[in-house]
Amino acid sequence: MTPGAQSPMALAFDLSFTHTEGRWNVPGSWTGADYPDLHMFTELARTAERGGIDMLFFGDGVGIPDTWENSADAAVKWGISWPRHDMSPIIAALGQATSKIGFGLTYSSTYMHPFYIARLLNSLDHVTNGRIAFNVVASARTSDAANYGFDQLMNHDMRYERMEEFIDVCQRLWDSVEPDAIVRDHTTGIFADPAKVHRLDHHGKHFHVRGPLPSVPSPQGKPVLVQAGSSPRGIRASAAFADIVFGSGGHHASQKRHRSELNTALQNAGRDPASVGILWAIQVVLGASRSEAVARREEMLGMLPMEGVGAYLSYNTGFDFSVLPRSFVLGELRASIVAAQGTQSGFVDRLISDRGAESRLSRDEFFDEGWRYSTGYDQTIAGTASEVADEMAEQFEVTGSRGGFMISNPLRTPGAVGDVVDYLVPELRARGLRSDDYVGSTLRSNLLGSSLQK
Repeated sequence: MTPGAQSPMALAFDLSFTHTEGRWNVPGSWTGADYPDLHMFTELARTAERGGIDMLFFGDGVGIPDTWENSADAAVKWGISWPRHDMSPIIAALGQATSKIGFGLTYSSTYMHPFYIARLLNSLDHVTNGRIAFNVVASARTSDAANYGFDQLMNHDMRYERMEEFIDVCQRLWDSVEPDAIVRDHTTGIFADPAKVHRLDHHGKHFHVRGPLPSVPSPQGKPVLVQAGSSPRGIRASAAFADIVFGSGGHHASQKRHRSELNTALQNAGRDPASVGILWAIQVVLGASRSEAVARREEMLGMLPMEGVGAYLSYNTGFDFSVLPRSFVLGELRASIVAAQGTQSGFVDRLISDRGAESRLSRDEFFDEGWRYSTGYDQTIAGTASEVADEMAEQFEVTGSRGGFMISNPLRTPGAVGDVVDYLVPELRARGLRSDDYVGSTLRSNLLGSSLQK
């Protein structure tokens, strides 16, 4: 960083969808490899580490999307949000192929048990020498629910209530063996101090856990905690425990509203708003000229057929959009989504932010907008490295210069990641927005930075 520069801009790569929503079929993408090829992910990790990227992020979903027309056929046919593997073994391998970059892993507090997750992430933090983040999600997808034996979605607010208890238990488990509890005294033969190992005896509404965690404290003590809720209840959950938050990028009004609401929630929770940043989700298409980059972005509109768009939107909202009438009022549609316990943010929320809750849309208008949203077209910044850096710097500044960006790959894998590392990162460094190298040995020190440490 240059002297007097503002807080560093955190950068992460979202590798959740490099092979879905038609990206596998983009010319030059996944050449000579098929998901989940370990060699491809190793190449991606090493390339990202070469560019000083803070974290590789892996989202998750455990069901094949079947909300659209109550069938998984469209998702299977077009590769919509599937296939998805548990990435913990991949991350364990990538931890051996790299030494500095961090890894974000996703599990659902709606269906998983905190004891299992706390133990797993402790082990992964050991394997990677302190480079693990935990993205905790509240699931709003019917196919995921069915795979865990639920006939219907859990109430929206109940999902976040369960999440907060889930994280509270995890944190107490990670703290149940104090950092200096293991003494390994070869003279006395004493391995550990019993006074520094604590039972939880937790008996809550959702979980009963005795504890302690039967594990050696990990390098970070606990993983970096990440949360992406953007509904009022989700933001309240973020404020309760998140170290860093995910947010939807590319729309300044929504970004500023999210930042403002998070600040208020953090203050209400007794936390300093300056201690929690937001990673804004963006997609980047780089070119030697703006016209070249814009032409590449236009290719994105060919990645999905309309049936695939319907499957994508329905799955990620938890509402079957195939039943939409010829025209409808956006506010009434949102009410229907809320009644179905679907996601109270995302595409429909974006439409309401742009047009107003009283606006009427035709079915064709809705899916035309949804096509651009599903491919990431509207969230994609296209231009030269300098032009993309201009937009990122502006977004970073108007949202408080706290956090940074989660860059997803809208086109070819691994080439687009290499473009960011070779062209965009040097531009950001030249502006003093990025350090020349990793500043610490753990993900917590690198991703959060000194300005966001608690």
